[in-house]
Amino acid sequence: MSNIEKLTPVEWEIMETIWQLGGAPSVRDVLEKAFPDGQKAYTTVQTIMNILEKKGLLKRKKQGLVNFYKPTKSREQMVKFEMSQLVSRMFKGSIPAFANYLINSEDLTLNEIEKIKQLLGEKEAELKGQKS
Repeated sequence: MSNIEKLTPVEWEIMETIWQLGGAPSVRDVLEKAFPDGQKAYTTVQTIMNILEKKGLLKRKKQGLVNFYKPTKSREQMVKFEMSQLVSRMFKGSIPAFANYLINSEDLTLNEIEKIKQLLGEKEAELKGQKS
């Protein structure tokens, strides 16, 4: 997936809407869901979706006069890609350095710390179970 380009904030917004809608929405579907108060023009959304198609993240299928767009990557795949790029660029690929940054730079509550411990415990148990 290394040939994927980084998404701009508005491209993320469009992709999030497409993933939420599911199936293969039209430009109109995306426009009405993402920008119900007319914050963006139809042509703007269409242009962004065409850019996403050129980036290989959407496939277009024309039915009659309407284009329908289907994502080629899941949200989870894109989050994994973007996060790996961030960790690689900002923390030289070190997950512990990234975790240390998050833990020490945020105002974590005791509840959030407990949740993180629980998640780490579950992951540790999963990995230990794989070794058996």
